[in-house]
Amino acid sequence: MGSDRGSEILSRLRADRRRDRCVTHVERVPARAGTAVDWPEWADPLLLGRLRSAGVTAPWSHQVAAAGAAFAGRSVVLATGTASGKSLGYLLPVLTTLLGDPSARALYLAPTKALAHDQLRAVRSLALTAVRAASYDGDTPTGEREWVRAHATFVLTNPDMLHRGILPGHRRFGPFLRGLRYVVIDECHGYRGVFGAHVAQVLRRLRRVCARYGSNPVFVLASATVADPGVAASRLTGLDVDVVDEDGSPRGATDFVLYEPPLFLTGGRPPAAAVDGRMAMVAEGAEGGEFADGVEVAEGGGDAEGGGDLGAGENGAPVRRSATAESADLLADLVADGVRTLVFVRSRRAAEVVANSARRALGLVAPELGERVAAYRAGYLAEERRELEARLRSGDLLGVAATSALELGVDISGLDATVIAGYPGTLASLRQQAGRAGRSGQGALAVLVARDDPLDTYLVHHPEAVFGRPVEATVFDPDNPYVLGPQLECAAAELPVTDSDLELFGPAARPVLDDLVRRGRLRRRPAGWYWTQRGRPDVDIRGVGGPPVRIVEADTGRLLGTVDAATSHSTVHSGAVYLHQGVSFVVEELDLEESVAFAAQAAPDWTTTARDHTDIRIVEQTRARVVDRDLAVYFGTVEVTSQVVGYQRRLITTGEVLGDVPLDLPPRHLRTRGVWYVVSDGLLADAGVKRADVPGAVHAAEHAAIGLLPLFATCDRWDIGGVSTALHPDTEQTTVFVYDGHPGGAGFAERGYGRFGTWLTATRDAVSACECPAGCPSCVQSPKCGNGNEPLDKAAAVRLLTTILGRLDGP
Repeated sequence: MGSDRGSEILSRLRADRRRDRCVTHVERVPARAGTAVDWPEWADPLLLGRLRSAGVTAPWSHQVAAAGAAFAGRSVVLATGTASGKSLGYLLPVLTTLLGDPSARALYLAPTKALAHDQLRAVRSLALTAVRAASYDGDTPTGEREWVRAHATFVLTNPDMLHRGILPGHRRFGPFLRGLRYVVIDECHGYRGVFGAHVAQVLRRLRRVCARYGSNPVFVLASATVADPGVAASRLTGLDVDVVDEDGSPRGATDFVLYEPPLFLTGGRPPAAAVDGRMAMVAEGAEGGEFADGVEVAEGGGDAEGGGDLGAGENGAPVRRSATAESADLLADLVADGVRTLVFVRSRRAAEVVANSARRALGLVAPELGERVAAYRAGYLAEERRELEARLRSGDLLGVAATSALELGVDISGLDATVIAGYPGTLASLRQQAGRAGRSGQGALAVLVARDDPLDTYLVHHPEAVFGRPVEATVFDPDNPYVLGPQLECAAAELPVTDSDLELFGPAARPVLDDLVRRGRLRRRPAGWYWTQRGRPDVDIRGVGGPPVRIVEADTGRLLGTVDAATSHSTVHSGAVYLHQGVSFVVEELDLEESVAFAAQAAPDWTTTARDHTDIRIVEQTRARVVDRDLAVYFGTVEVTSQVVGYQRRLITTGEVLGDVPLDLPPRHLRTRGVWYVVSDGLLADAGVKRADVPGAVHAAEHAAIGLLPLFATCDRWDIGGVSTALHPDTEQTTVFVYDGHPGGAGFAERGYGRFGTWLTATRDAVSACECPAGCPSCVQSPKCGNGNEPLDKAAAVRLLTTILGRLDGP
């Protein structure tokens, strides 16, 4: 394919005048020539021969630079673009060492099973019989695990299995750990937030156990999208690392399109949502951690599940056609033209909806192509994932709707286009997803389809915010006590923690250890800290809290999939609609004690949205910025209590509310970090906000602020939550909170505090620039509001934010 492949595809799409009007910007990312260099002298000749046979005639400059550092014994991070061949940068030293030293071992860590299995296929394709490569994860049969422990020289796994299987059973892995020379950490930018903090401590546990067996492995990290890679890699591993970030690979030209779906032109208005009358405090939940609002795919407006094109939004607000529905149409058209396309969506349900909608559309014009479109998402069984991956690599599948499970590095060459249904939360993920097309050097097309959401709307009308700035810094806090405490328990269960280990685990380790002793979790002895319990610590490094909830078909007992415990209240409550491989189910019962939801196959013409109540209290104020007597900004610890109290049923085709159903679920409690600002009655008066309008003003400002925070931190709105109130009992004033949706915090709210003025400026600009008259999902409505997006006052929010910004004198 030529370098103009992306332009050819785009020209065909823009021939449709309706689609052409949706294009807000096209960024031409030019082609780039590569810089090839000689193979390093130390590289194994057999390996080089196999690489040449596979078509790799010469390495790129960055591959040799990273490989040379690692082979020389220095830890290194390779931070070059998507599809730049980073895997060769770590395979050269790893495979050369394994071929030259039978006692040497290497460990490869990927954030997803799919990526680890893809790398395993790449290694095995080289047919190096002296390298015994094997995967070791949750899908590995018990019998094979024993062989891996005893014989494998190159083990490919993920941080979860390292945490739960390898480190607790380190004695069985003794020979492997004794010979461990390299640890490869692929796609290291994926380790952020609470998950990143856990992985950082898991790696410290690995280094400690390795030292006990006499090894000191070199760490080789790789990422296509990480800001300040040296700092991020050092914080993740606890080591000094070299940085290789000058990309020497060639790249085909890419046409990157910003695309805003059209507004509905119908006049239909579904009834307003029934909401709780207690409006003194309104909240938006956080899906990322303990709290969720239940909107797994509220992609905007009446066709939130890809259904119809009628109706208006919540409370009569104007809405745009959903990103889900628009992306499904784009997928169908591209597949019909023979364009191999990958659509990235934000949720499991959306993946099913997009694939189903595209298949239905193709059934009208090219029925034979319908079978060549599929969904790919987390929650599938292992054999289902493997089959889909094989069909995608072979080209049997022309179109795939996928969650971020396919974002990371799986080698799928030959793709022509990517469609991204809604901003994925960070520029890092956006560029990673867009880079999946054109991976063989050919030209490609990438399309960002905006959701009806403040951040998406802002980005498609401000291309400089997408193309003119570096990716976000990777935010995680290894010293989070809610992470460090459980990790120290795990470490003590593996080997007693000694005084010499304290430096490894960081400055917060000693007080956390003392607290664990006070709570009876550890026992202090002269030789160190010992684990006191019979069983091993049960720690979920994904930070979701509790075991996953299994979704079981009630009639047959068949396992359909899983959801994490934190979101189960809002996604698989009794009465919830659940989609699996194009088939819809209705949940009959959620058994929290057994962590199982029973569902029955059904085909309702409605979808469900959970409703919740949220309260927040200030536990500790750690940082403050008092601007004047009318305005102050704070950062500290907060405690959030949230309870799913019911759900709403809406027609798929029109968005019409069919009714509210109460639920009796227990509250969930979260102690986390938050940023909040407090305004006086005087400032409200200066802003022209009447007392009766305060709840609507602060609620709208809170929603918009949550929507824009991902511009400044590696998060999306599902990682954070918010609460706004006209009179908070702790501050005794009007207060707006934004908090991390993870126990102990994840660093997102702290980033908001540090860039408060810049953050609120973008928030005000996004709301004031929106063309709707009174508020819509593109500015102040939230897809996950637990209060039905009431009350909201867009105009008052703009006046309030403008007045606040007038008092600030910096970021």
